[in-house]
Amino acid sequence: MTQPAVEANFDGLVGPTHNYAGLSWGNVASQSNIRAESNPRQAALQGLAKMKALADRGFLQGVLPPHERPHMPTLRALGYQGSDQAILANVAKADPVLLSAVASASAMWTANAATVSPSADTADHRVHFTPANLAAKFHRAIEPVVTGRILRAIFADEAYFAHHHFLPQVGQFGDEGAANHTRLCARYGDPGVELFVYGQVAFNDAAPRPQTYPARQTREACEALVRLHKLRDERVVLAQQNPAAIDAGVFHNDVIAVGNGPVLFYHEQAFLEETAVLDAIRQRLQGTEFQPIRVSSREVPLADAVSSYLFNSQLLTHPDGRMWLAVPGECMATPSVRDYLDHLRSLGGPITGVDVFDVTQSMRNGGGPACLRLRVVLTEEERAAMNHAVWLDDALYQRLVTWVEGHYRDRLSQADLADPMLLDECRHALDELTGILGLGMVYDFQH
Repeated sequence: MTQPAVEANFDGLVGPTHNYAGLSWGNVASQSNIRAESNPRQAALQGLAKMKALADRGFLQGVLPPHERPHMPTLRALGYQGSDQAILANVAKADPVLLSAVASASAMWTANAATVSPSADTADHRVHFTPANLAAKFHRAIEPVVTGRILRAIFADEAYFAHHHFLPQVGQFGDEGAANHTRLCARYGDPGVELFVYGQVAFNDAAPRPQTYPARQTREACEALVRLHKLRDERVVLAQQNPAAIDAGVFHNDVIAVGNGPVLFYHEQAFLEETAVLDAIRQRLQGTEFQPIRVSSREVPLADAVSSYLFNSQLLTHPDGRMWLAVPGECMATPSVRDYLDHLRSLGGPITGVDVFDVTQSMRNGGGPACLRLRVVLTEEERAAMNHAVWLDDALYQRLVTWVEGHYRDRLSQADLADPMLLDECRHALDELTGILGLGMVYDFQH
């Protein structure tokens, strides 16, 4: 019997070392703002403002903490020795790019934290979590261990939640988490269709693949996730991303498509075999009216979709049943996208509203509203079994704003990453935050 369920958004708090190092080859925004001065305080407050706005609208909104950065265990594993201060000075002198990598605040983009399958879809009727291995990028590949600890601290009850180790950190099993995964359903508590999107087939050199930028997700990784999460084959669709779109800067599927309920909002260049993907979803939804919304290149050129992050918006169903998009402000600055959104609202289709959010600091580093959140469908019993301290309400919002204002710098350059005071500030802030969110000791420096 179907249980009532809701979809919660768990947003990543932007970390104190938020900076523009341009580490993500294939992410156009990340590359275009390389070495610009950042404002970590503003970035964190922008993220919190988006969370608060959604919570105020009646959405279930959770908070995920930043990671420890610079990540000293990684530097020590690479052979650097001595005090933290000496190591930071040596790395800054010998390899500043490495320092930028271990100081990246990229864990803020929790769409890459994990793949999550709701209990309605899984054979054992538990919610399944697999942290993304993020094997394509060194600065992100250091995230999954701590991500796994955080998820286990929030969703600890094994009667309701199943946690898997991340996939092997090799290119053949590259996994970028929920950024390449979406779920379509009639109602959140109903069995759904899980759509996994991959960029290449790793073990088939003859299969189509991008030529300029790397394909970060493999079919082999998607198949492994289906097995780990105990999903039924007849409720799964595996689709290949259009290689030409990856080469145009669509490094994750959530930059060109987003789904919610029975709606798939996508660009015509999203999938290699568009018709086959839509037919497979429609067949597997079994009686639910599938509602694809196709945006043509004539309406929104692919380059405009990438620069505005139109599809990296949150597609949300309000508690009253209305569906609307939470878009970044850059959409309003892109004429083709602004005109399209005006047209979309006038159609009388499933998407009835558009809200604009200022996440400029995140956008400059290559992540829009959808990058900042991990979606988790939960029944009432599952909500009761998890850590309630992470739910955002007025009191937690005010406490987190005060926490950010007390711990974060308002400007950060690449040179600042070698400042040992920054490491101390980050650790002190995170130690306090784990208490606020009731997470226990999830960071290496706490042990």
